[in-house]
Amino acid sequence: MRITFKLFASLTDYLPPEVRPGNQMALEVAPTQSISQIIAPFRLPPDMVHLVLVNGRYIAPAARATTTLREGDALAIWPPIAGG
Repeated sequence: MRITFKLFASLTDYLPPEVRPGNQMALEVAPTQSISQIIAPFRLPPDMVHLVLVNGRYIAPAARATTTLREGDALAIWPPIAGG
């Protein structure tokens, strides 16, 4: 099934170069793959995977290993962002 995978801020460096300007890509995943399994091939540093949203809904760290997605879902990930 196809989902939209989005990385923001410094995490865009982990996307393939050809999609970095748009910060997102279509991704084929198995219906049984969890969020953790989907992002594993991108080798994101665990401490940089801070805010994870599926269709705008927050997914807590404890649920990322068991939460699966549906066709057409959007998975978005932000690193920790400091402001001042």
